[in-house]
Amino acid sequence: MTSPEPAHTDPLAALRTPDDPACDVYLTGTVFLDIVFTGLDSAPVRGTESWARGMGSSPGGVANMATALARLGLRTSLAAAFGDDHYGEYCWDTLERGEGIDLSYSRTVAGWHSPVTVSMAYEGERTMVSHGHEPPPAEPAPKCPPRARAAVASLTPGIAAPWVGEAARKGTRIFADVGWDETGRWDLAGLGDLGQCEAFLPNAEEAMRYTGTSCPRAAAHALTEHVPVAVVTLGADGAYAVDGRTGETASVPAIEVAALDPTGAGDVFVAGFVTGTLAGWPLADRLAFAGLTAALSVQEFGGSLSAPGWSEVAAWWRQIQAYEERGAQDPAALERYAFLGPLLPGTSRPWPLRRAVPTIGFGGAA
Repeated sequence: MTSPEPAHTDPLAALRTPDDPACDVYLTGTVFLDIVFTGLDSAPVRGTESWARGMGSSPGGVANMATALARLGLRTSLAAAFGDDHYGEYCWDTLERGEGIDLSYSRTVAGWHSPVTVSMAYEGERTMVSHGHEPPPAEPAPKCPPRARAAVASLTPGIAAPWVGEAARKGTRIFADVGWDETGRWDLAGLGDLGQCEAFLPNAEEAMRYTGTSCPRAAAHALTEHVPVAVVTLGADGAYAVDGRTGETASVPAIEVAALDPTGAGDVFVAGFVTGTLAGWPLADRLAFAGLTAALSVQEFGGSLSAPGWSEVAAWWRQIQAYEERGAQDPAALERYAFLGPLLPGTSRPWPLRRAVPTIGFGGAA
């Protein structure tokens, strides 16, 4: 496996002091081994064999978010359980040595099989099949998170995570996303940890269902009655955000790209927004950066494999500036990314970038 190029850019360099916590962002959750098939012409058909033109393996689940944060230059700490099988060893080594993620709060569980997800990407969508055994009875340090600037939590209807409140009481800024409510209740009161959060980042369908509204923007405004900052992702239409404390709003269109695999794009979006928030950027810049990093990610294989670093952002920006006609992009939309100029590394690799795609058992690129 080829290790990613160092971030080159520390987005918090101007803000760091000797009294800062060692950790910028803390996460906890389940790490999966993701096996991603791409280049399928259509969904698999029952009773037939389909061949994929591309395949990659990488740590998935909460590792998607952790990798996205680390590649953007944030000091990231992950608390997770790892199986003591070969898959678990591979995921641990990839995250710790390959991405520089702190795993001191993680642990290896004897006799536990690593969860696995197979993802098939086609026509801009994906279908997943997962397998896993019952999780270990106790997560690593769930009630005692380390001191950190921020933490990312995935909210679950009807279930509160004790570590979220503890982290918030220590001054950690909590950013939250949410999955589909399988109960069908869509009750904001059931998201018990939402009141501890600084920002909530659902997609448009989730936001409208939770608020009982028929418009994503109206949903974002309604959510600020429960959380200071609401960010609603709109898919191909970009994203919309509201800061309920200041009344500030921001709307950013999506960047047009050729999508290879959407796996992990939501995690990359959140990571980009967290980075901009911790760096103190204006709301519109945070939203634009989150959308850009998510757009860059869908051009690559897999979740954590596809997360862009500053070199990818720099390469994209230089290529866009080199276009006389700027392709199919809206010039006004592209101009809004000029704020990134002072942050970008002086050198970058060609873009679009094709990262080395690890295949378990081989040491080189696939």
